Amino acid sequence: MTQPIWQPSPEAVEATRMTALMRRIEREHGVTLDDYAALHAWSLAHPARFWALLWDAFGIVAETRGERVLERPDAMPGARWFPDARLNVVANLLSRRDDHPALIARDERGRRRELDYATLHRRVASLAGVLREAGVVPGDRVAGVVPNSEHAVIAMLAAASLGAVWSSCSPDFGVQGVLDRFGQIAPRVLIAADGYTWNGKGIDIRERLAAIVAGLEGLARVVVFPFLDDRPNLSGIPGAVAWDDVLARDAGALEVTALPFDHPLYILYSSGTTGTPKCIVHGAGGTLLQHLKEHRLHTDIGPDDVLFYYTTCGWMMWNWLVSGLASGATLVLFDGAPFAPSPDALWAMAEGEGVSVFGTSARYLGACEKQGLRPDRDHDLSALRALLSTGSALPHESFDYVYRDIKADLLLASISGGTDIVSCFALGCPIRPVYRGQLQCRGLGMAVEVFDDDGRPLRGEKGELVCTRPFPAMPLGFWNDPDGERYHDAYFATFPGVWAHGDYAEITAEDGLVIHGRSDAVLNPGGVRIGTAEIYRQVEKVEEVLESLCIGQDWGDDTRVVLFVRLREGQVLDEALRRRIRDTIRANATPRHVPARILQVADLPRTRSGKLVELAVRNVVHGRPVKNREALANPEALALFEDLPELRE
Repeated sequence: MTQPIWQPSPEAVEATRMTALMRRIEREHGVTLDDYAALHAWSLAHPARFWALLWDAFGIVAETRGERVLERPDAMPGARWFPDARLNVVANLLSRRDDHPALIARDERGRRRELDYATLHRRVASLAGVLREAGVVPGDRVAGVVPNSEHAVIAMLAAASLGAVWSSCSPDFGVQGVLDRFGQIAPRVLIAADGYTWNGKGIDIRERLAAIVAGLEGLARVVVFPFLDDRPNLSGIPGAVAWDDVLARDAGALEVTALPFDHPLYILYSSGTTGTPKCIVHGAGGTLLQHLKEHRLHTDIGPDDVLFYYTTCGWMMWNWLVSGLASGATLVLFDGAPFAPSPDALWAMAEGEGVSVFGTSARYLGACEKQGLRPDRDHDLSALRALLSTGSALPHESFDYVYRDIKADLLLASISGGTDIVSCFALGCPIRPVYRGQLQCRGLGMAVEVFDDDGRPLRGEKGELVCTRPFPAMPLGFWNDPDGERYHDAYFATFPGVWAHGDYAEITAEDGLVIHGRSDAVLNPGGVRIGTAEIYRQVEKVEEVLESLCIGQDWGDDTRVVLFVRLREGQVLDEALRRRIRDTIRANATPRHVPARILQVADLPRTRSGKLVELAVRNVVHGRPVKNREALANPEALALFEDLPELRE
């Protein structure tokens, strides 16, 4: 039997909000729930009861809930949740109005700004008044080219208070990358920064903004806030007004517009590395209810917590982070490079702000270990009780690093979901132990299974991650997809009536989950399916390797595995190092996992949220076009994979 690497004390389990929910269900429904598995099973067996109970338990602020909870429960897609409800997300995110800190905005330049809930409420009201004057009505789009600062949160809340749909990109996007996204949704108002900083360098984007404004039809207002300069010159941006002038207005009390449960709240975008990004529309009620479940139950977040997630405004984890306001927590926002101005910058910030829940990516934790960081030794992390990781599979060795060098007593939650559902399929569980290399649990109310190619459920074997029943945070659809054909093809074409997420996964004997990589990047040498994460886990044990990327190259009548590695500065990939990499993979995986070719490259292409793009590299290697290079943070890296002579041998 696998031994846990950490487990909560009985006293800690009893004090969680999840345990309190179990006891409530037992009292009100006459059942016995002995553990998380029983609670999860009950949530699936009684979906209408479960989600209605969460609505009440979370104290959702609404004009009305209505009696109906779920219409067409067997339709996937097509089910409707709370069809009679009318609410506004902002009434829930800003239900707290005291002097408790709501937002703490930090950046790599060392600047710190703090807003309490009362001040945040007033600033949202001021901007909402300006949007109303610009003619913004429910259903209009308000877009942001914004760093992760308080300005972005204020803008989103102001837009949502009116029933407008918020959509954002980080300011490092090029002109075409922004237009590929916002050009599809025709925003009525654009909110933007004058620039951003990265690794100590300030990047002015006002020229870019001028081109973006020129390329967007139908803009009624452009509001620009200072992030580089205290008072930037906006004369080159047509129709731009200064943020400070807007916020100086006293708009009085904030008024929110109550709207249907499935009124759109966010438009998020697929990575766009294989074509124009898909515009994924998320509903207000489903997003709110799902995030509250994930925050209060799966992460045990409450009003005394300080929640931080390292993210940009172009990644769904920003939307997830902002929902922490609905639990009355303090949110810490950070913009800039994670290792600037020093390698331990984020840990120093966590110490200074008393962060209790720290969210980041698997790649960040791996980089911290490679740099030899010891946060437990160098920082007081006594307030830290949970560490969340997502973006890619968290290797087993990173679990060891966290408990050895960050903190021995905390909940390490590797979580997985995506932009597609603006939430998680699998995540943490404060009443369960943590097992090395595993995501703790499948989310409450989420009928997550692993299927074989014929749609049969698997246990202890690898297959396709699916969800077999509707859940409130399913997207409303894609923008400009009136008949739903693109939406259907994206998620429901593989297994009719079942959401296929595109992850290659495994349900473990401990009822946890292991993600082995993306299904479309699965390798298939000799007809054996191999998840790329299985190879990365072994390669990252080799000290000289900073990071790696693996693809399957068509070779003869088969596929061969090709591994690209980025090494530490000064290191060279010689035959001895190649042999050591192969031996490490062979000893800890199988001979099938051993690459046929290992090549050194100076850089690896990644999306702006830090995910390596295996498909784009595979296309380049096979001479196929990469359709949307603007979606990449470093598109120039693709040139490193063109015409490599070693790949013709």
